[in-house]
Amino acid sequence: MASEVVTMTRNPQVGSDDEPYGTVQHWDEMYRGREQVFSGDPNGVLVAETGGLPPGQALDVGCGEGADARWLARRGWQVTAVDISEVALRRAAAAATAADSEGRVAWARADLTSTPPPAGAFDLVSVQYFPLRRRPGHATLRGLLDAVAPGGTLLFATHSPADLARHQDADLDPADYYQPDDIARLLDPTWHVLTNETRPRAAPAPTGTHHTHDTVLRAQRLP
Repeated sequence: MASEVVTMTRNPQVGSDDEPYGTVQHWDEMYRGREQVFSGDPNGVLVAETGGLPPGQALDVGCGEGADARWLARRGWQVTAVDISEVALRRAAAAATAADSEGRVAWARADLTSTPPPAGAFDLVSVQYFPLRRRPGHATLRGLLDAVAPGGTLLFATHSPADLARHQDADLDPADYYQPDDIARLLDPTWHVLTNETRPRAAPAPTGTHHTHDTVLRAQRLP
C-alpha cells in the first residue's frame, strides 16, 4: 500500500505570477509532464556528506519524487519529506516500499516559505537543489536553520553560480537565490561550518542543462 500524503498547511502555495519557479502550478505541471523527472537515485552530496551520521530525525526540503527520503529511511532515519507539489508527493509515496522505509517516511505537502518547520526538531535538515529565494529578513532560511536541533546538521547543496549563469531561462535570475556563502555569513557562533565549497557533480547533469559543479554547505549546530 502506498504511504499517505498529509497536507501540513491549509492551502500550500508559493510565489506569484512573476515567480513561476515558486508556484504550486509550476511544479505540478512539471511532474505531470513526465512519467519520471529525476533519476530515482539519491543526490550525491547527500550520500557523501551524511553517510557517516548516526540516524535520527531528518527533514527533506523539496523532496520531489522521494529518492533522498527513501535513501535516508533505509539507513534508519525518521524522515519528514516535504514538497508543495501533491503530484510529486503521491509519486514518491507510491514508490516507497516496505523495504525502503518501513514506515519511516512521512510525506507532507507544505509551504515552508510561509509555515516554518518546528524549531529544534531535526538532527538533519537537507536542502538539495531547492530554489530557496532570498527574502528581506531571511525568514524562510531562518526557519530552516531554527529547525536544526542542537548537535544537528544543515546540508545545503545547489548548482554553482557559473553553471546558473549559463541557464537559458530568462525567468531565472541566479542572484535571487541563496548560495552557501550567503547562508554561511548568516550563521551565528552556535554553528560550526564543516564544508563550504564548490565541487564537481557526482552524477551527470540532467539532459539539456549545464550543471557540472555543485556548491555545498554543511554546518553543525553546536550541542
